[in-house]
Amino acid sequence: MFTGIIETLGQVAAREQENANTHFKIASPLSHELRVDQSVSHDGVCLTVVKIDEGAYWVTAIHETLQKSNLGRLKAGDKVNIERCMLNNGRFDGHIVQGHVDQTGTVKAIAEDAGSWLFDFEYDASQGNVTVEKGSIAVNGVSLTCYNSEAGRFRVAIIPYTHEHTNFHQLKVGDTVNLEFDIIGKYVKRLLKN
Repeated sequence: MFTGIIETLGQVAAREQENANTHFKIASPLSHELRVDQSVSHDGVCLTVVKIDEGAYWVTAIHETLQKSNLGRLKAGDKVNIERCMLNNGRFDGHIVQGHVDQTGTVKAIAEDAGSWLFDFEYDASQGNVTVEKGSIAVNGVSLTCYNSEAGRFRVAIIPYTHEHTNFHQLKVGDTVNLEFDIIGKYVKRLLKN
């Protein structure tokens, strides 16, 4: 489990295909602290460390993960948001993030707003996911608060620190992002549906 508080940026150093799986080599300042079998969030996708290299580590994404996230589009040089799994004795600074991306969304607009940034996102509402006003969402693994929430659309405000220390500073209109909708909202929706 994660909290959506990004620790650092990693950079894709290599990408290798093996049948339907893709192996990613990630260069990261946290590499020396990781171990094989550890869960690490990459742009909100929980992947298992399978090998440690000097200054880098390897993870593997299966076909399903590549289809449901933006990881299939990653290439060498791309930056990803990195978060290690939550410690059970640590502070819970963000919200409950499982590392299970529900679907992707698209950046529809970016505007600077008195030193912060406003990002508008659009997603396919027919998949049944919902946001609520002032509710939580993970975008590329970052714990954020939705507003201007409508079916298939929402906005978030990004403070300068988050803009600088995540890959939000690289996003452009039209880019694809990973979305994990709030787990509590998903369970409430399912209960109401039944």
